[in-house]
Amino acid sequence: MNNKTVSTELNVKDNLIKVIRINNIDYISLTDLARYKNSNNPGDVIIKWMSNKSSFDFYSLWEELFNEKFKLAESREFKNDSASQSFTMSPSRWINMTNAIGFISKRGKYDGGTFAHPDIALEFASWIDPAFKLYLIKEFERLKYNENYQNKIEWSVRRMLSKTNYKIHTDSIKQNIVPTLSEKQKQFVYADEADVINVALFGMTAKEWRENNPDLKGNIRDYTDILHLVILSNLEVLNANMIENNLSQRERLEKLNNTAKNELEILTNDRNIIGVQKIDKQAKNMIEIPS
Repeated sequence: MNNKTVSTELNVKDNLIKVIRINNIDYISLTDLARYKNSNNPGDVIIKWMSNKSSFDFYSLWEELFNEKFKLAESREFKNDSASQSFTMSPSRWINMTNAIGFISKRGKYDGGTFAHPDIALEFASWIDPAFKLYLIKEFERLKYNENYQNKIEWSVRRMLSKTNYKIHTDSIKQNIVPTLSEKQKQFVYADEADVINVALFGMTAKEWRENNPDLKGNIRDYTDILHLVILSNLEVLNANMIENNLSQRERLEKLNNTAKNELEILTNDRNIIGVQKIDKQAKNMIEIPS
């Protein structure tokens, strides 16, 4: 195992974000990301996010999937408390009590702070601001293309995101359009919650997509551009929150569809986001996606 630590910085919307590589794994500074929201008390931002039930469900599930030494019993005790408004979680508490590996807490005036695996860091950035997450993805990929760094790191934004988010395929779907739902779609009951998001974002279920694309391998969630990938991730979190609040499927479907439209308009109209589609095309050319 390579124990050498490599460190560098990203410039995300004029915010310097530290990245460290330990044992061939990248960790992004949540402390630096949090300064985008609160420059004076970034630690409070991290604790607020970690204390949110949806956030807790995400990073605890990540540990279950990727951490063989994760203390599941302790995590489940926290899960029982996470729905309470008084629930509070900090990085050090989470690491110490559950043997978590998705977070790293470092001491030091200049290189200290809380760091997280990219899966978790991107989810945190999305909670801060979807557009900020997009900037982070763009700059993180730019870092990987840097020839002084790419020899040390094997990485692709698509493979990273696919670990914890559904995949989507949009060969037959216009890239920058979220369809308006018909009354029939609003009233139809979808057995699979994944199809609720499929219909909200793409206007069709997975089965409908397969019937319309019999010659294409995979399914509706195999590939997409980064913009839709960001929105998809946000819709999943929103849908989970609405399920907990007992909203009907029709209500959730309409809210998800409206949210998808609003977020796509915000992201595509942000003129400061340069090169995202170019990066996406580069990724498609460089990465062989398994069928």
